Amino acid sequence: MKRIILALLIFAATANVGWAKVDLVTLPSRDTVQLTIYNSADMTLVRESRALTLRDGPNKLQFSWANTLIDPTSLEMLPRANADKIDIAELVFPPRVRDLGLWNIDSGVSGKVPVEITYLTSGLSWRAFYMGTLAEDEKTMRLQGYVRVTNSSGEDYENAQTRLIVGKVHLLDEIAQLARRQYPYGRPAEGRQMEEMEERALEGAKRVLSRSRAAGVALAPMAARPKEITKEGLSEYFLYTIEGTETIATGWSKRLMSFDTDDVPVVNLYKYEQERYGNSVVRFLSFKNDEEHELGDTPIPGGMLKVYRNAGDAGHLSYTGQSSFKYIPVDEDVELNLGAVANVVVEPKLMNLESENHTFDREGNVSGWDEIRTFSIEVKNTRDIAVKVEIKRNFDTQYWDLTKSGDSGQFEKEDLDTVKFTLVLEPRSGRQFQYVVRTYQGQRQENWKATSQLR
Repeated sequence: MKRIILALLIFAATANVGWAKVDLVTLPSRDTVQLTIYNSADMTLVRESRALTLRDGPNKLQFSWANTLIDPTSLEMLPRANADKIDIAELVFPPRVRDLGLWNIDSGVSGKVPVEITYLTSGLSWRAFYMGTLAEDEKTMRLQGYVRVTNSSGEDYENAQTRLIVGKVHLLDEIAQLARRQYPYGRPAEGRQMEEMEERALEGAKRVLSRSRAAGVALAPMAARPKEITKEGLSEYFLYTIEGTETIATGWSKRLMSFDTDDVPVVNLYKYEQERYGNSVVRFLSFKNDEEHELGDTPIPGGMLKVYRNAGDAGHLSYTGQSSFKYIPVDEDVELNLGAVANVVVEPKLMNLESENHTFDREGNVSGWDEIRTFSIEVKNTRDIAVKVEIKRNFDTQYWDLTKSGDSGQFEKEDLDTVKFTLVLEPRSGRQFQYVVRTYQGQRQENWKATSQLR
């Protein structure tokens, strides 16, 4: 694997000979490097600062990107001092030479000059994942956010500040395809065609980089190492700046902390709905991305949340479940399905089935009737804390009446064919209740419209 190679070729003119001497100067390593990685496209904007040693007069800077996924048409360099005395005239790509570009620089000063080099590369990606730790009473949760950055670009980035873009960007060209071209702008040309190609090089770099600026990535001078996580809104994009700097070597992944928030209020709810979840009770965890829930600064990128529970003063954790979720906007609720559980049980039993109030048409055929079902519902909580259970019962018609007996908790008609019971069970307790549902079939539906009421 070859690293990006920068070399400064300083041509010294003599009185009698045109270009008689060529000095090759090795550049120092990067002073700083910043990576802005998109999660919706295989694209990363790299900004690196270096100190070039220039001589008064013409200079040539050689840039090689062999075995990397850099898009050479996106290369751009700007002086960060003496800008009025330094003219970075053009970037040319010599014919029949792969992975090599030459910057022509006219300098009115001698000595070290800080410059910023920017380009687009492929092969860097990131994804978010989260860890939630519930308090023992499960009313609050510590929420920790992480990102895993993977580098397959062919280049090592030492002590890089990492920024992450959430949002979609439309690319006219894929960066990886541009990087793999034998020649940056296609096959080499001759004569005026080559000159025109060279003239387009710098414009191409500015054009591609301008697309990144339009996507909300400003090319301001890089700041010193940050001491906190910064999250900024950029229209339909969001920019996450990860605290500190990290070395991300090619071929490796690195986990970086995104945020760490204590005492996020959460709601645990156990749901039973036979038509949707079968005979299992499914646990859900919900919270809101707002200030009241200690969040709400920015949207939360989609990812996987693994949930644990504190199990005693020794700091031990017990695994509770996991769920993936999509992007959560500010002020939006999220409800996460943590999967089926065995420590909360709902058992419905059909106790009786009968029919009555039959009606007949003129030919003596049955044209309507009432169907009456009696159910017993047993609910058990074997946990050491109280739980909230939501039980939904669905009917095959919208024409029904229901009566109940026993402690069924809160009771409401959710929609045309669904009723919902909501109960709170104390630790290691159970409850049983019954309901009778009468459904109206055929012509008996007309009677329901006149007499229906929820009892």
